Order: sequence, then structure tokens, then C-alpha cells
Amino acid sequence: MDSVIILGLAAGALTTGSTIPQILKILKTKSAGDISTLFFLFMGCGMLLWLIYGILRSDIIIILWNPLSLSLCLIILGLKRVYP
Repeated sequence: MDSVIILGLAAGALTTGSTIPQILKILKTKSAGDISTLFFLFMGCGMLLWLIYGILRSDIIIILWNPLSLSLCLIILGLKRVYP
């Protein structure tokens, strides 16, 4: 496997996984009041645009990670509504 592909996979895994601790904290504390809605709205829009870009460029790494990141971002926004 090409080292550039490995780099992309690792970068995607780390950035996508970075939201998981936040989700776990919200679920544990039953509070999302400290979470910035605007931040996650901007991040979600950015992830959607990256996904479109990846599809247009046929970049499998971008296509792989951005739907997962977007899904986690949407989960956080949903939890903000459940635990204001």
C-alpha cells in the first residue's frame, strides 16, 4: 500500500475519531450546553463540501471518511437538541 494512502487513512481516522470523545461525554453527562452549535453546523457544511469534492475528484480517502465525520457531526447536533 502506498505511503500517501496510509497517511490519508490515518489522517481521516484521527479527524473522524476526534468527535467520538465529545459524543461519549454528552451521553455520560446528559448535557450538551457547552457545545457550540455554530461550530458543528460549520463543520458539517465543510464535511459535506469535502465529500462532494472527493466524489468529483474520485478520491476514495475523502469519500470514505467524510460521510462518517458528517454522521458523527449530525449526531452531536442531534444530541444538542436532546440535551440542551
